[in-house]
Amino acid sequence: MTKLLPFLKDLLSAPGLSGYETPVARLIEDAWRDLTDETTQSKVGSLHALKRGEGDAPRPSLMIATHMDAIGLMATEVVEGFIRVTEIGGIDPRVLPGQAVTVHGTRDLPGVIVQPPAHLLPDDAEGGAPLPLEYLLVDVGLPPRRVARLVPAGSPISFATEPVSLQGETLTGHSLDNRASVAALTLCLQELQKQRHAWDVWAVATAQEEETLGGALTSAFALTPDIAIALDVTFAKGPGASGWETFPLGEGITLGWGPNIHPALHRRFKEIADELEIPYEVEPTPWHSGTDAMALQIAAEGIPTMVIGIPIRYMHTPVEVASLKDIRRAGRLLAAFIARLETDFLENIVWDD
Repeated sequence: MTKLLPFLKDLLSAPGLSGYETPVARLIEDAWRDLTDETTQSKVGSLHALKRGEGDAPRPSLMIATHMDAIGLMATEVVEGFIRVTEIGGIDPRVLPGQAVTVHGTRDLPGVIVQPPAHLLPDDAEGGAPLPLEYLLVDVGLPPRRVARLVPAGSPISFATEPVSLQGETLTGHSLDNRASVAALTLCLQELQKQRHAWDVWAVATAQEEETLGGALTSAFALTPDIAIALDVTFAKGPGASGWETFPLGEGITLGWGPNIHPALHRRFKEIADELEIPYEVEPTPWHSGTDAMALQIAAEGIPTMVIGIPIRYMHTPVEVASLKDIRRAGRLLAAFIARLETDFLENIVWDD
């Protein structure tokens, strides 16, 4: 039985940038192998794990997508022994100076993100304002010739900050977006070991969500699920973040509502959450949801899709913060939804529900 906190810390300690997910994919496959009937890898690196239902064949199927890729950096060139970088995924340069990283060149190298002294910067970069990414460098402490040999252009660079348990059952670390959801899906699979379910379940750790949505789109085409659920993180309330787009940390999950979400699925999740007294808030998404659901919904002839969110603070930084309570709630709600799915569920839902 996988324990949540140690497993999640392992996930946060593993590299797995968008397009370079193999290290974390191996960890997830090890955890899912004993919880499902078969595991395979897609042609773009997503992990598929099938847990068969107990209904009569051919059974309907649902796909739960939790993207495993993380944001980070990529080396563009080496100049006098220092590595210039660009971003993989959306990164706020304000939080980068001083961060520990691992440079995945011809071998892994520890490094630190640095910035030049203010008096050496161009006039338009002075004044104490945060520096654009073009002025930041990675220092690995080696002579220029060795750096040039060990770090070819295109080498991915991942954050190396270790996860830390905070008070109130919270955890901080990089890549909680979206390893928190991978952990929640793992808890769901554990819960399903004790529950009967009629539908086949595809647990999918998708690749490349932060850049292309390619993992979700290709997996949806390959697996052709009847319904799909995107489990991702959302914005928690914090310093300077208190508007309607944010949600309390540790006080429940979110249920997406908008054109990316099928009304019947939204209603069913609300009913089950109310029944089980799982706290939640409705998350308005009047445009695209910013999740794998954007690709899932439009795959093939269209797939009824739902979005569930786990609030985290400081998204897309190396110090994201999540509540273990919310992760457990998401896993429990998913398992309950799956266990309650009737074999004829699809026959009884329409868009104008």
